[in-house]
Amino acid sequence: MNQQILGLHHITAIAGNAQRNYDFYTKVLGLRMVKRTVNFDDPGTYHFYFGNETGTPGTILTFFPWEGIRQGRTGTGMATEITYAVPEGSLDSWQERFQQHQVPFNETAERFGETFLSFTDPDGLNLSLLVPKQPDNRTVWTTDDVKEAVATKGFHSTTLSLRQIEPTAKILTDIFGYRLQAQEGNRYRFITDAVETANVIDLLELPDQQRGENAGGTNHHVAFRVANDNIQMEFHEKIASKGLHITPKIDRDYFFSLYFREPGGVLFEIATDNPGFTVDEPLAQLGSNLKLPKQYESVRTEIEKELPSLII
Repeated sequence: MNQQILGLHHITAIAGNAQRNYDFYTKVLGLRMVKRTVNFDDPGTYHFYFGNETGTPGTILTFFPWEGIRQGRTGTGMATEITYAVPEGSLDSWQERFQQHQVPFNETAERFGETFLSFTDPDGLNLSLLVPKQPDNRTVWTTDDVKEAVATKGFHSTTLSLRQIEPTAKILTDIFGYRLQAQEGNRYRFITDAVETANVIDLLELPDQQRGENAGGTNHHVAFRVANDNIQMEFHEKIASKGLHITPKIDRDYFFSLYFREPGGVLFEIATDNPGFTVDEPLAQLGSNLKLPKQYESVRTEIEKELPSLII
């Protein structure tokens, strides 16, 4: 059994209008809605999970779409970019698609020898598509409009913006098992060899930048992957021994979670592979039905009335 951090599990961000969020990620980016549930702490708000067919860890982007939320501000102390891996030769097609759907994007650029295309979603969240140097053989989810030749394969990396990188780097290297792979200016690339994909974290050192404000169009937290909750609790002890406050294990129905805020201010989660997204829906029906945490099932009617209407 692999006792290591296995790269990224999921990333969670904040959106505004639920329908707009659903339409962009399923119809423009071509992701699958893997799970439609609610925020555990605010059941009047959806929690959307987008990923590949099965919701494989390392492909899952989740959202809390709070209707009418104010615009947030990207800055230090948060993840400020989410990068998906895409097939070689696909970026021109994505530029054409973004033009067609009026998605703001920049010209392609290069980072650590890899070409990427940055863009923003309707809430202003920063994303990019990147052609990785290393082969990425993950099975993609396709739609009528987004075919295999261009479809996203899952996460390549995420960027954390920090006033100073050293304390966060120590968490990545000393606890999570990452190593410094390369540096370009004030960008430091860390990688874990425990897995071949979704295994890169970039730390961007911005000592003079304002701290970010969590609201619409910003990332809420970054979740790292472990195989199961036994291994997860070993990391609980390692993190607590460093004097960092970490939550007890929390059952999120589809995985177990621990949360702690690393020294640079980014909220980290450690999430398990088990039990997975088919625990309450068959694979073919993932995302088709509103699934509620057990404690809210008795008030389903009231919650369904409160949630925004959504055309799937």
